[in-house]
Amino acid sequence: MKHFPLLIILGLLPHSLVAQLPMGADLYKQLCVECHGTRLEGNKAAPLIKENWLYGRDRTRMIRNMKHGIPNTTMIAWGTVLSDKQIESLYDFIVEAQTTPIEASKPIPEKLETEEYKLKLEVLVDDQLNTPWSIEFVNEHRALVTEKPGRLRWLIDGELDPRPIDGLPQIFLRGGLMDVALDPEYEINGWIYLAHAHALDHPDSRQARAMTRIIRGRIEGHEWTHSEVIFQVPQDRYHSGGNRWGGRLLLDDKYLYFSIGDMSRGDASQDPTQPNGKTYRIHHDGSIPKNNPFLDIERAIEAVYSLGNRNVQGFSIHPETGEIWMTEHGPMGGDELNILKNGNNYGWPVITYGKDYSGDVVSTQTHKEGMEQPVTQWTPSIAVCATEFNTSPLFPRWKNNLFVGALAFEELRRLVIEDNQVVHQEVLLKGYGRVRDQKIGPDGALYVILNEPGSIVRLTPDP
Repeated sequence: MKHFPLLIILGLLPHSLVAQLPMGADLYKQLCVECHGTRLEGNKAAPLIKENWLYGRDRTRMIRNMKHGIPNTTMIAWGTVLSDKQIESLYDFIVEAQTTPIEASKPIPEKLETEEYKLKLEVLVDDQLNTPWSIEFVNEHRALVTEKPGRLRWLIDGELDPRPIDGLPQIFLRGGLMDVALDPEYEINGWIYLAHAHALDHPDSRQARAMTRIIRGRIEGHEWTHSEVIFQVPQDRYHSGGNRWGGRLLLDDKYLYFSIGDMSRGDASQDPTQPNGKTYRIHHDGSIPKNNPFLDIERAIEAVYSLGNRNVQGFSIHPETGEIWMTEHGPMGGDELNILKNGNNYGWPVITYGKDYSGDVVSTQTHKEGMEQPVTQWTPSIAVCATEFNTSPLFPRWKNNLFVGALAFEELRRLVIEDNQVVHQEVLLKGYGRVRDQKIGPDGALYVILNEPGSIVRLTPDP
């Protein structure tokens, strides 16, 4: 029995003997003690009794890590030899050994020290929101916050208005309500833009034919008014099932950019006639720019701006160059940071640095002529999310740094960029919840939207 781990790693243990391996604690003793210690205290590898789970602490991700391994680490893929039941028993044993629940986020501290600043953290909204997705400031007193289940809320002087905005169109809850953005001339025209999942039929069913849709409207008191559909794909190109909706918005003086994810149909990301896996560009009123790149292709969706984008979750305009930077979810590995350009192909699923959640190979290629390479990529996948370039006078030493959120890794990162290259990364927040969005407010503070718990945190320098 003492040679089982080596034989398993080498793939030399007969399946009949693998099936005889014990479960839970006994299985841990056979396979894991040498690396992680007899009491999970760590040995050749990291301890397993801890609060800081670097690679995600939810059940799904932890079991996936054990089953498929963690790229660029010593964690091997136990799923090649162990059954799902055996791996789940290992997970249960590790969870039961913890002194604090794995599912619990760390309490948010009042102060935090980073490389450049000591920060003051203020929890404005403490677990009062259900999967908040986006925050957008209207003025120095008010911000709009979206919740994925379909609510749009006011944050007024740092306090959450208990009454949501009435009159929104029906939201397909599988994709939910996503981003909110303001027209550059909002103070004149009052237009507010929303991205949401829209179902053609059976809106309460997972099998509903649905797709990401863009609308705009105005708010009068607590009422959504003057609602207009700005973008909707033809109904014959809606899909049932699937996942990865995109839904991030960006407006500049001329255009509205937005994303639609691949909806679990990766190959469609390379086809300009299909809505999946793209970024889009339209005018603020929904009309199509005459220099969009795929107008001459028969049946192409005229608003398509780039191809091969698995699931863009962040857009931000560089304060000096005016270039649009975007973050994109990979599968297991291969999250990307890219610069958006007219007509570019970003490669998914033809080239990728990740593999499928099943452990299968998506593609053996990471490079191909005519397809863009990311500025940087994250493997293991951090589940990269929203982006925000720092323009705040409160953080001059972070001038033009890029803030990047991460869902699975529960991180807020600061990226230093020089000559369109990431030259340094610092993790500012870790383990306080899934970082869904972040924005520089009119007061110069950095506002961070967390999921699990559904909270809003304000960051300022601590004098």
